[in-house]
Amino acid sequence: MAEISLFDTHCHVNFPHYSDDREAMFDRMVVAGVERCMVVAVDLEHVHELRTLAEAHDNVWFSAGVHPNHEVPKEPTVDELLSLADHPRCMAIGETGMDFFRNSVEPDIQEARFRTHLQAARACNKPVIVHNRNADEATIRILTDEGVETCGGIMHCFSSDWQTAKQAIDLGMSISFSGNVTFKNNPALRDVAAQVPDDLLLIETDAPYLTPVPYRGKRNEPAYVRHIAECIADVRGVSLETLATQTTNNALKRFKI
Repeated sequence: MAEISLFDTHCHVNFPHYSDDREAMFDRMVVAGVERCMVVAVDLEHVHELRTLAEAHDNVWFSAGVHPNHEVPKEPTVDELLSLADHPRCMAIGETGMDFFRNSVEPDIQEARFRTHLQAARACNKPVIVHNRNADEATIRILTDEGVETCGGIMHCFSSDWQTAKQAIDLGMSISFSGNVTFKNNPALRDVAAQVPDDLLLIETDAPYLTPVPYRGKRNEPAYVRHIAECIADVRGVSLETLATQTTNNALKRFKI
């Protein structure tokens, strides 16, 4: 199946979900034509795990950041993020953003944390990976305030409407789709995926979460990004090969790889 080259731009394969078969998972990824992946941080305490994976695999890169709903004893600073981002295989800041679906972290703390990440991303000129759940207005407002167009970024696991996508696109953001775009009850999201400009379209698994059809209900892994690519290629009316080439080139450009 490796006639195509795909890039899973967002996964969490350092998580314990893969403790028993992590190397086999990387092998399956390549067999499926997924030749590269970005392992994304949710806290700073475990960035060393991501760094170790990236140093051990020449097709793996990582990010540094704290998820908006991750409770931490001390808020990250710009200097801490910049220190971690200085590693040659750290290609992005995040994931960060706003999440009003859960209330683990108060909105004002989330916003301050988000702004810290954006300031770090601008300082090191690396893209910011943005988590947005039920917080469209706040997310776009903060991205605008902090001048995200200076460093660029990715709207990860995009799940909002076209109006929000268009506002992010106008700020120069890439739009990345995960397994939920394949869900039968999600035609509106597929409509959004059909409209994103060719040069700003990305795909991801968000593994181990949001496993795409036909594996929904099982643990997700980077190999399954192929099914997300197939779904989006279908709604955009292009071949899988075309979609793979576009999204991989977009990822390489966005991450400056």
